[in-house]
Amino acid sequence: MKRRRFLEATLAGSLTGLAGCGRPAGRNARPNTTGAEATGTTGTSGTDATGGNPPDSVGLRTLATGMEAPLDVAFAPDADRRYIADQVGLVHLHDSNGLRDEPFLDLRDAVEAGGEKGLLGMALHPDFAENRRLFVRYTSPPRPGTPPNYSHTFVLSEFAATEDGGRAKRDSERVVLEIPEPQSNHNAGDIKFGADGYLYVAVGDGGGGGDQGTGHVPDWYDAVDGGNGQDVTENLLGSILRIDVDNRANGKGYAVPDDNPLVDADGLDEHYAWGFRNPWRMSFDRGDFFVSDVGQSRYEEVSLVEKGGNYGWNVKEGTHCYEADDCPGRTPGSVRGGEPLASPIIEYPHSGGPVSGISVIGGYVYRGSALPAMRGTYVFGDLQAEGRLFVATRPDDGGLWPTRVVAVAGNAGSKVERIFSFGRDDSGEMYVLGTGADGGGLHRIVPAG
Repeated sequence: MKRRRFLEATLAGSLTGLAGCGRPAGRNARPNTTGAEATGTTGTSGTDATGGNPPDSVGLRTLATGMEAPLDVAFAPDADRRYIADQVGLVHLHDSNGLRDEPFLDLRDAVEAGGEKGLLGMALHPDFAENRRLFVRYTSPPRPGTPPNYSHTFVLSEFAATEDGGRAKRDSERVVLEIPEPQSNHNAGDIKFGADGYLYVAVGDGGGGGDQGTGHVPDWYDAVDGGNGQDVTENLLGSILRIDVDNRANGKGYAVPDDNPLVDADGLDEHYAWGFRNPWRMSFDRGDFFVSDVGQSRYEEVSLVEKGGNYGWNVKEGTHCYEADDCPGRTPGSVRGGEPLASPIIEYPHSGGPVSGISVIGGYVYRGSALPAMRGTYVFGDLQAEGRLFVATRPDDGGLWPTRVVAVAGNAGSKVERIFSFGRDDSGEMYVLGTGADGGGLHRIVPAG
């Protein structure tokens, strides 16, 4: 049987599995907070192949623990305040006094959580300090319009927060977008505002090994049946979408930017880039758009995504042909003009080296001051954390980015056993969200020791 990737390896079909070996907080439990910083001996790192000089190890300063499965964090632009999305359907508020007793937003009555489903992404509007608008991405039970043999409905909604930013108004929900999801997995779920003010939405291929199964459409590649990743006309799956949430048009909860690549072309206008399997986490940095895509059975990858790009799935897995001895580097001339299949900037195997893992967790370019040697590098990880992060450095030749392991000093498998996500604040400092012995937590990356 083919191995399905991203959270399948540890979820075992339930959300509590996402928390790894961590102790779940329980439905009404209040997460614990602590200011303790990781200490202890420095672990070993992989071979330095970057050409740069990132540190051999870093530490983690724990800000909050006890959550079940924290998947996203957003930083208030006008206050010392962090909003943490927990996959069970809660958004917690963390400030200088720790985690508040009452959640900022409670969506447990609407969210269907379990496996790879739940509250998966969150973004504050660029003008949040003035308009108090925030957006969340979650899975719900099948809604009207979802075929009866489908698993659930993808929901992207907008909420309004109170004037002080301390609580979201539960009754203010405005549904922006719904997408029928054929299977329970490969949901992606990240949402990010770009510098252009538009909202970018990551959508997985709909589940099923090899991009096959219920709800999947035929494509142009005969060697492998499929697939939503290579289709842009039948549905919005397997793609990065780009929408305008400040306007509405054509009876939808959003408008489509006029310069989206398929406007006035063959395909659904919302598509920005396609050819993805399960794009779990994305980030912007000085004009670059990083998207990590969880692989099927052999390779994990991160790409620099551009408008109209085709990132290969299910023709390719990373730089390699998927289940074929040979594969094209372009689509046929009859398929969007023979567009090239873009290659990733980072690729690593599921086994066979210090940089290996089972499900890539996309991160950010570090722009902080606490770790000067790491500034300008792309910091990310894998679900199988094992006391380590990955650091990739942009090469001069434009090829694959050399990547090395950076140990988490003193982690010893207890502070973060599973990495779920990363965050970056306005000063460029980075945060890790994951689970350990104290449940799900938010941790800041700091110098070792």
